[in-house]
Amino acid sequence: MSVTTYQVRAFQKKIFTWWKTHRRDLPWRHTHDPYKILLSEVMLQQTQVSRGLPKYLEFIQKFPKVADLASASPSEVLRAWRGLGYNRRALYLHNSAKMIVKEWKGQIPDDEAQLMRLPGLGKYTARAILVFAFMKDLSMVDTNIRQIIMHFFFHDSPQPEKLIQEVADQLVPKGKSWEWHQALMDYGALAIVRSKKRNEIKKTKPFKETNRYFRGRLIDVLREKSYKEKELVKLLCSIYGKDDLFFMDLLEHLEKEGLIEKQKQVWRLPV
Repeated sequence: MSVTTYQVRAFQKKIFTWWKTHRRDLPWRHTHDPYKILLSEVMLQQTQVSRGLPKYLEFIQKFPKVADLASASPSEVLRAWRGLGYNRRALYLHNSAKMIVKEWKGQIPDDEAQLMRLPGLGKYTARAILVFAFMKDLSMVDTNIRQIIMHFFFHDSPQPEKLIQEVADQLVPKGKSWEWHQALMDYGALAIVRSKKRNEIKKTKPFKETNRYFRGRLIDVLREKSYKEKELVKLLCSIYGKDDLFFMDLLEHLEKEGLIEKQKQVWRLPV
């Protein structure tokens, strides 16, 4: 899809004008350090800025360089990650740091294909690093930016990913990709209208009844100390009112994902 020059300029003006008075002051906007950008982007995946910001500052203090994170144990990283949820992201980040140190001598590459080799990194995160750390003139599309484009160019009608990307490519102001995407991030977080008709809202299970909730609580228990299997399962059943088979199943899945491990019938965070 081709967007007219008038549409592009009008939209850029609208976003930048709004941003002049609504821009957020966030710590990762004061650096072009690829490691800090990587850290912030992974932390903010499926996490609100208000929750991610304090953990970002804590993480930078505990692991100031990529080599510090790479040399840490998985259990140290998981403990530092506490409160952010989606604990696999912590292991992705840890394994990425080890790969960066091993393959690129601690230097994060400025190549999209190489960045996408890092565990858990997709096209958006790779491009975010290229834009925010290396100042590349690229477009990047996450959930918020997709929503903005659909709202302004497609009357809130869902569109194929390829079409959204084509529009996004045409909207980037030359030489201002960093500013443009920061402005879009703020606009998406603070201004874009998201509305759904009542009959379109899907009924969802309360978070505290989901497997993700119980996975997180199980890992939280092991953040405190290691437990023998029977003792751990009994404790979890007494707290959450589930049967032992439920937690045994969670233990098995978390072990397969590398988030926990068992040694001589003792469950613990990986070391």
